[in-house]
Amino acid sequence: MAFVAVEDELGNVRSALEDAGYRVVGMNPADLRRAQAVVVSGMDIDMLQQEDIRTDVPVINAAGLSAEEIVAAVRERLK
Repeated sequence: MAFVAVEDELGNVRSALEDAGYRVVGMNPADLRRAQAVVVSGMDIDMLQQEDIRTDVPVINAAGLSAEEIVAAVRERLK
């Protein structure tokens, strides 16, 4: 199954993704390199509306979404 990087403060999302069969990793550079999707809390957006994460994989903003909606978004983007 795919590796998904998840911010530490999203523990409920981490659990939901693991229950759905994904391998959940942290946000350090080594983990980000092997991740096939990234889930962020939406709190890392700076004043210019630029996110700090630089990656070529799908980035899912978890703000306002339930854990189940995030799992569905990851599943859809990794088809």
